[in-house]
Amino acid sequence: MDLKGKKGIVFGVANDRSIAWAIAKKLDENGARVGLAYQNERLKSRVEKLSTQLHDPLLIPCDASNDADLEQAFRTLKHEFGDISFVVHSIAFADKEELSGRFTDTTREGFKTALDISAFTLIPITKWATELMNGSGSIVTMTFDASHNVYPGYNVMGTAKAALEHSVRQLAYEHGPEGVRVNAISAGPLDTLAARGISGFLDMKRIHADRAPMNRNISAEEVANTALFLVSGMSSGITGAIIPVDAGFHIMAV
Repeated sequence: MDLKGKKGIVFGVANDRSIAWAIAKKLDENGARVGLAYQNERLKSRVEKLSTQLHDPLLIPCDASNDADLEQAFRTLKHEFGDISFVVHSIAFADKEELSGRFTDTTREGFKTALDISAFTLIPITKWATELMNGSGSIVTMTFDASHNVYPGYNVMGTAKAALEHSVRQLAYEHGPEGVRVNAISAGPLDTLAARGISGFLDMKRIHADRAPMNRNISAEEVANTALFLVSGMSSGITGAIIPVDAGFHIMAV
């Protein structure tokens, strides 16, 4: 797939197991110029090291929960890239203590944190991104089946993913007339840094592999391939969609 001439930014690279990193590599391999947004100085050296595997990457510091950081990130993109064709939003976070125990015990601050970082950040990112998309563009975010099913231990993150999916539909509606498409990939469980904080994650993986029609878990590359499709012109008629990449697990009743 030829993405030569396309430029954009990927939010959420933390290490080489990040879904965001798999996507960034895939887009780069297919000719796109990729910007990598890293959250803070603690992650900078990791992202810098990974970026050496890309062709002419652009590294941008950005804490997506900070409005000033987001504004500056897109100013940098405008200065360096001029316009952009895509954004990948692969950001999610909840305090570890909110991912175990009873959902009833979710704290007000924990709820706010999970919803702010995991769902709300897509809204200002879309606002700034669309100003740099000249008549067409693709925004892709990451969700999970817990948006509408109960996963013990996932707790408030399931609520955040539900909010994220509604935001996808709302943003797709608002920005469709501008030629900007907004979609989400609902990936099966993957061994990422964030997954380590989920109580019962290994059980989640085992159950997915046992019950999915394909009798296996997915790979980060399969998610990246879907993101590549959504960024490319091959998906020009798709917006507001939640696309499952889960070996078919989502179709099973039990």
